[in-house]
Amino acid sequence: MKFPFISFFSKKIYLYIVTTVIICLLFFSVYIYILAFKPNINNKFDESIYLKIPTGADFELLIEVISSDKLLINTNSFIQLAKKKNLPNHIYPGRYEIRKKMNNNQLINLLRSGNQKPLNLIFNNIRTKQRLAQVISRQIEADSSEIINLLDSIEFMNNYGFSSETIISMFIPNTYEFFWNTSANDFFERMYNEYNRFWDEKKKQKADEIGLSILEVSILASIVDEETIINEEMPKIAGVYINRLKKNYKLGADPTIKFALGDFSRKRILIRDLEIDSPYNTYKYFGLPPGPISIPSIAAINAVLNYEKHKYLYFCAKEDFSGNHNFAKTLIEHNKNAKLYQDALNKNRVYK
Repeated sequence: MKFPFISFFSKKIYLYIVTTVIICLLFFSVYIYILAFKPNINNKFDESIYLKIPTGADFELLIEVISSDKLLINTNSFIQLAKKKNLPNHIYPGRYEIRKKMNNNQLINLLRSGNQKPLNLIFNNIRTKQRLAQVISRQIEADSSEIINLLDSIEFMNNYGFSSETIISMFIPNTYEFFWNTSANDFFERMYNEYNRFWDEKKKQKADEIGLSILEVSILASIVDEETIINEEMPKIAGVYINRLKKNYKLGADPTIKFALGDFSRKRILIRDLEIDSPYNTYKYFGLPPGPISIPSIAAINAVLNYEKHKYLYFCAKEDFSGNHNFAKTLIEHNKNAKLYQDALNKNRVYK
């Protein structure tokens, strides 16, 4: 005996199961799309931002960094997919460029690849080791205290052939490409290589021709740097100091007094300041000081290596405060120029 209603009932169950499966697949597809392919970067950010993953970070710390930066719209969806794609076992430190419309899948693939974005590290106009450490630590992962500890380590500096007074000459101000997760040791190693690259045979030969070592060039360049902000005047000022060294005159450089006093903000050097007992007092001691008074610029180094040949022995800032200088061959002429400048300081009530 046939039961038509049973066949009909079976067809309804079949259609119901098929429909349910299709709906489930549809919902699962939507879930997978949202999980993996829907843009998930917070709309408050610009076209690209940078995620910094610290050295030694694990998955928990990564999520903490992402959450604190409010990088994602939905952090939970990222976590779910990240675990499915085994990101917890592929955490690489570095600085990663995150584009605004990235989805979870793209972000995870980027982090898994370790393909971080390098940065342009810049430093210039640095006068002290402490300032150097601060400027560098703001750009790479290395902490300022780690950098200072190495700068103060005699054993470490000796490895590079420098002392506490001369180590600052190893750093050539420029723009360098670095990875963010650079350690203090790796930073020094790179700077030492850049130093050797900068001081090629041509520059070494020029230094030898003017009777200075490359360290002495750096020391003199640091003084020239502090004397003027006008690059065109640098070779002329360098020529004055070279002339004084050749005649065995004291350099009499005001910037070295400021360095000895620890105060580069001084606009006027007083007579009592010249009595400070310091090897950097070039009014008291002959020759160059024991080390640079700042990190010399490339412009100042080149100015020393290519100093202007003339007979000037003195120079003084112009009384119009333009940043230019009056140059003199005799002390009498120099004293006249100096009085003009001193009178201008008095008129403007600059006493220190």
